[in-house]
Amino acid sequence: MCDTIGTSDEHISLAEQLRSVSPDGAVIVTTPQAISTADVRKELNFCKKVGLEILGVVENMSGFVCPHCSTCTNVFSSGGGAGMAEQFGVDFFGAVPIDPAFNLMLEEQKDTTDGVELLQRYGGSKLCPVFEGIVEKLLAKTEKAVANGGG
Repeated sequence: MCDTIGTSDEHISLAEQLRSVSPDGAVIVTTPQAISTADVRKELNFCKKVGLEILGVVENMSGFVCPHCSTCTNVFSSGGGAGMAEQFGVDFFGAVPIDPAFNLMLEEQKDTTDGVELLQRYGGSKLCPVFEGIVEKLLAKTEKAVANGGG
């Protein structure tokens, strides 16, 4: 039995439920701030203790994209997710900045008067290549595991 001090019953129940579906693993999401990475380190340790493979780390809120000039500014610091992934020896999948234009695109999907579908708008967004890069790394990791007899 692993040490579960400080681990909530919800975490333990979720881990037990996940065992029944044999997931490929977990994608850990953090923000770049030290307070967030310190908390997420506990989740990484928990995954290791319960035998849930950590597929990789994504850093969310990694900068702010100015809606006027499109410059990305690190308002919360940067690199916390990449550093944490390196410390734990897991893959770093990428960093996703806050982009007000992306949020606006999602909110405007209710207005269909312009005839542009959400998927087309998404393809033209600045975050599309960021998410595609993350998905490519995730797929490469899971396809490699399947090829090696896992998953």
